[in-house]
Amino acid sequence: MAQVQAEPQNSAAIQAEQVNTHNPYEMVQVVAKKTFDRFNRDFQKIEADTGHLKVIVREELMPYVDYKYASYKVMGKYLRETTKQQRHDFVDAFEGYLISTYAQAFTEYTNQKVQFEKGADYTHEKIVEVKVSIIEDGRPPIKLLFKVRRLKDDSWKAFDMVAEGVSLLASKQSEVTSLIRKEGIDSVIQMLKKKTGENISAAKTVENRL
Repeated sequence: MAQVQAEPQNSAAIQAEQVNTHNPYEMVQVVAKKTFDRFNRDFQKIEADTGHLKVIVREELMPYVDYKYASYKVMGKYLRETTKQQRHDFVDAFEGYLISTYAQAFTEYTNQKVQFEKGADYTHEKIVEVKVSIIEDGRPPIKLLFKVRRLKDDSWKAFDMVAEGVSLLASKQSEVTSLIRKEGIDSVIQMLKKKTGENISAAKTVENRL
């Protein structure tokens, strides 16, 4: 885990910047800046305990992720076959699983720069795609795309991340629905909880920090 540069802004400016949840493009950009800045500020804590990445993801990212909607999408056709308690338990377990998944993914970034493509008119849109490029010298840019949906109060939340053309939501839906069919929803809930509890493995050590 090492530093990531979102923009040449100072830490105080990023921390003070408010997240405008009524503009999907601004929301993704500001949340990304605040998250990467938090990674850099908490670097020593992360080096001491990579589990601290989960704390950062939960506090900085998850308030802007519609994990309930994502959970229901992942359950697919099996959603109708679940009880209210099972849906509640699955959403809770999937939220934890997403936190762990994002936390592990962030260990791969090593001083890259993050560029955001300009937004389009979203006045009449229900879902927009926010395109992001991870830039590293000597390597092709990593293309990311965040899918964001409009809520009833006209605010926006992200529900999927597409990395190099691969949708996190679609891949997890395929995996989870297959497991539900074989093992049942309760077993999948326990599996997700187990994965959530697994330790985050550090991809970079302090000696490799750039």
